Amino acid sequence: MMMKVCGVALAACLALLNAHGGAAPAADLKIFGSRVTKMVIGDIGAGFERDTGHKLTVVTDVAAVMKRRIEQGEAVDLAVLVNFQADDLIRQGKLIADTRADVMKSGIGVAVRRGAPKPDISTVDAFKRTLLAARSITYLKEGASTLHLDRVFDQLGIAEALKQKTIQPMTEAVSEMVASGEAELGIIVIPNILSVPGAELVGPLPPEIQSYIVFTAAVSAQSPNQQAARDVIKLMTSPAAVQSIRQKGMEPG
Repeated sequence: MMMKVCGVALAACLALLNAHGGAAPAADLKIFGSRVTKMVIGDIGAGFERDTGHKLTVVTDVAAVMKRRIEQGEAVDLAVLVNFQADDLIRQGKLIADTRADVMKSGIGVAVRRGAPKPDISTVDAFKRTLLAARSITYLKEGASTLHLDRVFDQLGIAEALKQKTIQPMTEAVSEMVASGEAELGIIVIPNILSVPGAELVGPLPPEIQSYIVFTAAVSAQSPNQQAARDVIKLMTSPAAVQSIRQKGMEPG
């Protein structure tokens, strides 16, 4: 029944797109986004491709890296980045302001290897003790969650204590490192954890130190396929997309 409802919602969205301005000529659309974007497009993209003739290719990397690639002139049709990164690219004229849309948001969670004991992170003090007791931790080298975590660790007075046992990958490999046993604890946005079978979500950060990462879509000012890219943003805010977003541990933007 859920799949049927999703299919009906997606069909209605596509019909609406075609009713307003007609379908754009078929295009190969290059989308920059992190793993969460690829996960959602993977759920809702096939029907869109079938009904429009467009092809959607999601290129994934850490959002900060994607931003630099756009600044350096790499061709892209649509970007789904962290909100403040997208806003900066709009100010630079790299993305189109009137296409901006917050499509989803996610809290930060803690991961352990599947089957491993789950430590206590229910309070700020418990989270602090768990980090200090862990043999190793991992979180992104750069990213919106990294900026937040670095501030939190400074506020908790544990930044120096964690340095020697912290691994910071350049890619979105935090959950994979936990799953493989390379790190005992991983800290990253929740859908990233849920997407890796060998990793298990302990829970979200305590509310007092939680931060919600907002993912914002906008069309490239240099794209030759701007109408088609705008239609993808409509797709990513459709009822079908909202269902997919929620299933992956996020909330619509």
